[in-house]
Amino acid sequence: MTQSVGIGAIARATGIKVETVRWYERVGLLPRPERTAGNYRSYEPVHLVRLAFIRRARELGFSLDQVRTLLRLADRQEQSCAEVDGIAQEHLRVVERKIADLQALQRELSELIASCGQGSIAQCRILQALTPDPAAAA
Repeated sequence: MTQSVGIGAIARATGIKVETVRWYERVGLLPRPERTAGNYRSYEPVHLVRLAFIRRARELGFSLDQVRTLLRLADRQEQSCAEVDGIAQEHLRVVERKIADLQALQRELSELIASCGQGSIAQCRILQALTPDPAAAA
């Protein structure tokens, strides 16, 4: 993109929905673009780069607050990247916890499936494991 474009073009170029582009503007992640004489948004290459950054950070699971901080830091090229590293390290810990939780869930489901005797519903171990004990709920 070498010239200014409208919101539809920048949305297509970044794979971000038009409404999401508008929302990123409202919450301050994306600078508001200039307006044309007809009051249409006019996006420049800098907007494309910023939206691509936001999209990639979100794909990697960074929160909006983390993205906001990363963008602020990215705008300060002379600053140490220690804070960026800290954000990435914390996010990695969150991802690792989620992976551990998913692995535990996988083990539990595998055990339930392995316990299935292929009998009738009345003896189904999977359904029994999912059904709460009425005595425990009281």
